[in-house]
Amino acid sequence: MGREWLRRRAGVLAVRDFRRFYAGYATSLLGSSMSTVAIAWAVLGSGANATGLGYVFAAAVVPQVLLMAVAGAVADRFGRRRVMLTADALRCAAQASLAAAVFAGRPALWVFVLMAWLVGTGEAFFTPALDALTVEVAPRDQLGNANALYGLATSATRIAGPVLGGLLIALTGPGVVVAADAASYAVSVLALSLIQVPPAARKRRKRQPLWRDMAEGWAEFRSRTWLWVTTMQFAFFNLITWAPWMLLGPVMGRAYLGGAAVWGAIMGVQGAGAIAAGLLCLGRRPRRPVVIATIGTFGYALPDVPMALHASAVWVAAAALCCGAGSAVFSTYYGTTLQQQVPPELLARVSALSIFPAYGVGVIGYAIDGPLAATFGPAAIFGVGAVYGLLSSAAVLTLRPVRQVTWADGRRDDS
Repeated sequence: MGREWLRRRAGVLAVRDFRRFYAGYATSLLGSSMSTVAIAWAVLGSGANATGLGYVFAAAVVPQVLLMAVAGAVADRFGRRRVMLTADALRCAAQASLAAAVFAGRPALWVFVLMAWLVGTGEAFFTPALDALTVEVAPRDQLGNANALYGLATSATRIAGPVLGGLLIALTGPGVVVAADAASYAVSVLALSLIQVPPAARKRRKRQPLWRDMAEGWAEFRSRTWLWVTTMQFAFFNLITWAPWMLLGPVMGRAYLGGAAVWGAIMGVQGAGAIAAGLLCLGRRPRRPVVIATIGTFGYALPDVPMALHASAVWVAAAALCCGAGSAVFSTYYGTTLQQQVPPELLARVSALSIFPAYGVGVIGYAIDGPLAATFGPAAIFGVGAVYGLLSSAAVLTLRPVRQVTWADGRRDDS
């Protein structure tokens, strides 16, 4: 009974290639979670303000907007593992260079922007290939567990990363944390190099212009109403709701919530909520996965509420806990539905098309939220974000195509 429970909940870890990849991926997530706090504090410590920090965040997102649609086609054509290896090698080099610059003194803002651009370029190629590689290294009936485990890794690193990063910043400075992130990408490169993709996944596709590959992906994407509707929801969601939390949150943390250690703890609590929800997702196959995923998106808007009210760190942390729980539910079931519904040979392209509009519109928030907050005050920006986040999720739930998508691996439950 115990073995059957474990097999149903996390049997995918018995697959050697998935286990290897997962170890490297989790390590790189830890490094990234630590460096997010470190880079924010290094930028602010160099004399930049919220607007400057917004430029750095935007620099990490813009290349994803410009390249992700092409990157999905490249991954489907040349191999997901190969593309991910190259992407992580680039991110490792960029973070190592930034760490050296921070150790040398107070880098100019353009240095942070350039390195963020290179990291974002690597992210543009890595992200759409991830969904497709998962299908190659995990059994179909374990895709839900694989995505839940990705969420658990993200959640655990959201606890350990910001807390550890905040402590290391206080003890040693941000340069050490950025260097640790570079090392974590090196671990991911090693893990990816050890994976053996099944021969069926490596078979050559017919050669045709890259734009035709992209057109095939677009045709598949627009044929699924639930997919393009939720994609558009998140495009404006990132602009209106999420960008203030990511950009203005650290600024407010520095201004009144208690500094790097407190802000890191809040990010850790957000990860704790995601861990709790992620554990509940393991082994569950809901009959209507996109409905459950959309319910999870309500949590994303909640942190904007206490920030709009200038509430204490306790209330911000409570909202962050709910946000983390919602993010775990959404990422597990939305990602699994995408992998189940889309043909594997098109998956990286369709994944890219579902992601890059969120970056394309959302990046505007990083560029304008600093000036808008200076003009109207942070409370107004957070308030608008909370209203849009809650109303957009409610609107998506009313749509029949969203409610009609069902679990597709032949095994499901009604949870």
